[in-house]
Amino acid sequence: MSKYNVTIGMEIHVELKTKSKMFSTAPNKLGLEKEPNSSIDTVTTAQPGSLPVPNKKAIKFVQMAGIALNCEIAKESKFDRKHYFYPDLPKGYQISQFDKPLCAKGYVMINGKKIGITRIHMEEDTGKNIHDGHDTLVDLNRAGVPLMELVSEPDITSGEEARAFCQELQRVFRYAGIADADIEKGQMRCEVNISLYKDGEDPLSGTKVEIKNIGSLRSVQKAAEYEILRQTEALENGEVIKQETRGWNDAKQKTIAQRSKENANDYRYFPEPDIPPMVFEDWYIEELRDKMPELPQAKRERFKKEYGTSNEIMEVLIDDRFFADYYENVVSEIRDKKESGEFVGDNDKAIKLAGNYLVNEIPPLLAQLEISISKIKITPENFAELMTIITDGKINSSAAQTVLDIMIKTGGDPSNIIEEKNLAQENDEEKLMLLVKEVMETNQKAVEDYRSGNERAIKALMGQTMAKSKGKANPQAVMEILKKLLSE
Repeated sequence: MSKYNVTIGMEIHVELKTKSKMFSTAPNKLGLEKEPNSSIDTVTTAQPGSLPVPNKKAIKFVQMAGIALNCEIAKESKFDRKHYFYPDLPKGYQISQFDKPLCAKGYVMINGKKIGITRIHMEEDTGKNIHDGHDTLVDLNRAGVPLMELVSEPDITSGEEARAFCQELQRVFRYAGIADADIEKGQMRCEVNISLYKDGEDPLSGTKVEIKNIGSLRSVQKAAEYEILRQTEALENGEVIKQETRGWNDAKQKTIAQRSKENANDYRYFPEPDIPPMVFEDWYIEELRDKMPELPQAKRERFKKEYGTSNEIMEVLIDDRFFADYYENVVSEIRDKKESGEFVGDNDKAIKLAGNYLVNEIPPLLAQLEISISKIKITPENFAELMTIITDGKINSSAAQTVLDIMIKTGGDPSNIIEEKNLAQENDEEKLMLLVKEVMETNQKAVEDYRSGNERAIKALMGQTMAKSKGKANPQAVMEILKKLLSE
């Protein structure tokens, strides 16, 4: 066990999916345009005389994020100028927020632990530098894209927890409809701040190292774990940890020093003179709160309470809002079929089966077709029908897979597919009784072995019966008949 404790704080930048940019009417395409400098205007390029006009929807989106993350929503807020020079920042300053952020003092629950959120503020994204040999080119498509920055409290203590934190934020932003938050596309950027300290020391006494250039949730965890190990080994060797920024190299699975941060940057913040301070009334904030959709944590609690969904199944279902909604629609259809008498089997069993199929069987089939769950051809009604058919024992698991393979490609009705392919399971007791008797008559040795105490012999009789029925006999019913006849 390491003699050092870990303190991790996160800085998360998220591009918001508004139609236009933060302070201009230029289209917001999240910097994903193929043609450089195609989504720009006079404000984006800082032409003389151009003035910024705040994007109301972007501000609203940040406040929605704050509500979703249990923050205090500011009644008064303002924009500030953050000064620094870089080629991808045409104005020579970034419009951001300093001392009056839109949201503060929030938290998110991760595996029963409260992770504090210091603040959430609004700013504009910068452009992108493209290095081409000895030349550096500037693409301003991303400049001015609405960018939300979230700063956490240093409450995270492991790489796994850092990953879970980022993943939960991603879910929340997607559920709220404010961002796609695709890390691989740069729409959500996770920066990890790590320091180590010994027992008895102030948790904030360690030297902070910032890790950037993290391109996936998996890399958030890997980068944090590597840096914890690197700092631990350095301290044990008597080295001094430097305050610096390091980049994550995914190919080498290690962090690499980028630049020293011995002194804090002086950004010379001052209030943005071209944008007046903002004032938000109580009714406006309450209206936002009332219109918030159900969020992941509330959905977890409700799924567990209403459907008895296991934690393993639930975590996969709620990871995608459409997936969770699809599951709910399937459950609703199963219950309707039960109430109407169309389905006579165990309701809870069918609902559990639906969750298992959606989590374990559907994703591989969608991957083969290279489509997402939102493009699935199977209607919730037809999926529910398949689940009730399986639960009622009308088809076996092998036939169910065949039906599902056809449904995922065609969206067809399961009953029609079963009839067309002659996949129905034989459940008629008289027919099964005759079938079992025939098998017993032609396999007298297995019958005698079972009656002599060799219980494994029944498996041979079972196999012969299933083979004779070409796999269509209900195995549970066959086993019951075999036990009954063999005991006579």
